[in-house]
Amino acid sequence: MSASSAKSSARSSGKSAAGKSAPKSAGGLAPGERGPRERPPASAPIVDNRRARFEYHLEEKHEAGVVLYGWEIKAIRAGQVQMTDGYVVIKNGELFVIGLRINALRSASTHVLPEPDRTKKLLMRKDEIRRLVGKVEQRGFTLVPLNLHYRGGLVKCDIALAKGKAQHDKRNAEKDRDWEREKGRLMRHQVSSPGRD
Repeated sequence: MSASSAKSSARSSGKSAAGKSAPKSAGGLAPGERGPRERPPASAPIVDNRRARFEYHLEEKHEAGVVLYGWEIKAIRAGQVQMTDGYVVIKNGELFVIGLRINALRSASTHVLPEPDRTKKLLMRKDEIRRLVGKVEQRGFTLVPLNLHYRGGLVKCDIALAKGKAQHDKRNAEKDRDWEREKGRLMRHQVSSPGRD
């Protein structure tokens, strides 16, 4: 066996010509080797539209895909997304979400002109869209985005058929929320200062 063939066989087995194995990092990879690309968890939340649950009675929930550019995905992974004033509109039998703000990172490419409030198309099957359109037009429902989340490495948007709450319903929701908060304070105070006998 020649010296060059010994070196090539040593390289392929991960050992140096002297018979020692190549040093590995703490992650178990040799220097210069790349590991598998890390993906977000299977169904991790990104952002919630809390205002939607306060403003509307939610009836049906559906999941839709979102058409996004590369810079938008990077900004979402960095947490630069807001959904407080978002709503869904129907144009020509397609769904679009408006008011989903994705702020570009400073490191975005110079050839890309990022538009934070761009209207984003939602992806669903045609029969599901037709059913939603029928309910919106005939029964007076509206479509609101509830959240963005990861599913299998893709960004998805939950949307809901909803009806607006009356003012007294909102006041009742505020009272209930305040009472729960006050009840929690009382319980913590009661636990932290036990009664004297």
